[in-house]
Formats: sequence, structure tokens, C-alpha cells
Amino acid sequence: MENRIDHIVIGAATLDDGVKALESSLGVTVPSGSKHDAMSTHNCVMQIGNSAFLEVIAIDPDAPPPGRARWFSLDAPETQARLGKGPAALTWVVNTNDLDGLVAASPIDLGEIVEFRRGDRTWRLTVPQDGSLLMGGLVPSFIEWSPGPHPSTAQADLGIQLETIKIQSEDPERLTDLFTGLNILHLAQIEPGEPRLRFGFATPTGDVVFG
Repeated sequence: MENRIDHIVIGAATLDDGVKALESSLGVTVPSGSKHDAMSTHNCVMQIGNSAFLEVIAIDPDAPPPGRARWFSLDAPETQARLGKGPAALTWVVNTNDLDGLVAASPIDLGEIVEFRRGDRTWRLTVPQDGSLLMGGLVPSFIEWSPGPHPSTAQADLGIQLETIKIQSEDPERLTDLFTGLNILHLAQIEPGEPRLRFGFATPTGDVVFG
């Protein structure tokens, strides 16, 4: 089983809020992405190296209610209150080549596997039915793309590289054991502390940590 970082998720009350926050911290303007009809959300995206991308995501104000809980906890009052104070690192997503096997062997419930389609691209993603984030976003979602080029290849390269995913946990040993079982321990740095997710970047003007 091959697991690698697919993308990181930064939530915002509006896409404009998210883009402005990243302009301030990273010094670049994240280009517009697309809409997710099944979830009534939309995003802005850019490459961050190693076939991975950064996603700024927000509820699409022009879309009808999706008929289910939106992903990444965007419907949760606590998430909306948090994003009302400013964009935030919500979670991260891991690309796997055996999603069914990973979910079946996982020591925790990763949620249901939901299939999405946009144009000629399809992908499957783990999404809890209530739209919640696993351990508040410290544990990633898992994705498996249909055959073909990774979507990051068509996204803008603005010179931003993801260097680290930094995770603080009040029980780092438990999280380490869980990540070992999911075969993702090599993808993040786990430290003791109050729960927190941060992303470390190399930018043209120096290193930046967001979150």
C-alpha cells in the first residue's frame, strides 16, 4: 500500500477571506478552483510540490443545500465560529492506492467511502456521515483518484512547497500508534501539546508556518 500526502485543507468563511489570508502569509494569490455540487462548496487551489496541492475551501453561497452534512465539518457551528475569526487549517488528505483495504484494516472508523465525479474525473474519499473531522482534523481523510494525471499537474505552481505537517496531540503515543497502523507516520510530525494542526511551507521569501 502506497500512501502519500494528497492535499491540505484550509477552511474559510468565504473564499475571499481564505485567499487574502494566504496572500498575507505566503505572499501569493491562490487561483480559483472549482465547485463541488455534491457538497455545495467551492475552492481555490495551487500546487505545493511532490504531486500535492493546497485547497482553500468554503461553503458556496450560490449553491442549494446539499442534502447531507458537508465535508470537513463546514456545517458545524464550532467550525463556522472558528472560521468567522479567520481562515484555519482544517485537516489534510492522504492519497492511497488501496482505499478499500485501508478502510477495512483501519483501527478506527474513517467514515464511509463516497464517490465523486466532476467532468471526466472521479475520486473516492472517506467522509464521516455527520461531516465531522477525525480527531478534530488531526487524522486525515483518505482519497483514491481514478487513473490519470494527478489534479495538481494542472494547477498553478507559484513556488510554494509544503515542507511539514505539524500535529500537536495531548496523547502523542496513541496518535503515533494510530498513524503507524494507517501507514502514515512518515507523513507528519507529532508533538505533545494541545490539539493543533499546522502546515510548514518554504516560500520565495522564507519559511512560513500556517495554523
